[in-house]
Amino acid sequence: MPEFIDAYGVPITYDVYPAAGTPRAVVQLVHGLGEHAGRYTRLAEALAADGYVVYADDHRGHGRTGMTQWGDAARLGRLGPGGHRAAVDALWQFSRLIRAEHPDLPLVLIGHSWGSFLSQILLDRHPEAYDAVVLSGSALRWPGSLNAGDLNRPWKSPDATGAEWLASDTEVGRAFIADPLTTSEPLLRLFGPIDALRLFGRPRKDLGHDVPMLLMVGGEDTVGGPRSVHMLAKAYRERSGLGDVTTLVYPGARHEIFNEVGQAEIRADLLAWLDSRFPARD
Repeated sequence: MPEFIDAYGVPITYDVYPAAGTPRAVVQLVHGLGEHAGRYTRLAEALAADGYVVYADDHRGHGRTGMTQWGDAARLGRLGPGGHRAAVDALWQFSRLIRAEHPDLPLVLIGHSWGSFLSQILLDRHPEAYDAVVLSGSALRWPGSLNAGDLNRPWKSPDATGAEWLASDTEVGRAFIADPLTTSEPLLRLFGPIDALRLFGRPRKDLGHDVPMLLMVGGEDTVGGPRSVHMLAKAYRERSGLGDVTTLVYPGARHEIFNEVGQAEIRADLLAWLDSRFPARD
């Protein structure tokens, strides 16, 4: 498995999915809190089959990176020295690595959940670096627009696993809990109050680079949901000056839309949006 070393000496493990045929673009896939890139294999394979080179890392403290970093599954999700700032910096280092390996291809950033918040931060800092951004399970990172409470509250019952909020297919939640490379520890416990506060922010004013953006959200997503995502889209249009912002809401879907019952249709929507902006190359 390839890896790179971040500024604190942490080896970051990542996967590469080569594109079928002539590549049309390269995708940097940014996973969410407490999980790892391996949970996006079907999405990465679909993107690769459609002509996209896909890079997907296990962030600091997460998945294979976290096991190398800590050697203890009980510590998965903890970011280590440098905290959240270092996690963002490592992702930017990864973006530069991808650009260096594919200097002639457009770079698309696809972030889910916490990964979508990391992607928002990267876009604020380096808008010129990305040719399109896709955010799933995202939200406006502002008090009142981001759920800091019990994400599983609508599905409370005596036999609930606590992971029903992830997808309407209950097997998704059970698989998450059984996965040795995931953790269900809450964000505040993993990050601490200071790093948790660093998640808050709004899209930067006047980005100066008109990046196409796709926002995808489940109608029953409890992290932010459609209301928060529509507010995020408005902020990108009005604050950041983006002219190509698309929002897709999936009724009945929960947080992990790429693991939902209708995931094939959702992947097809993503590919159609990308393909219209990055035509196939001969």
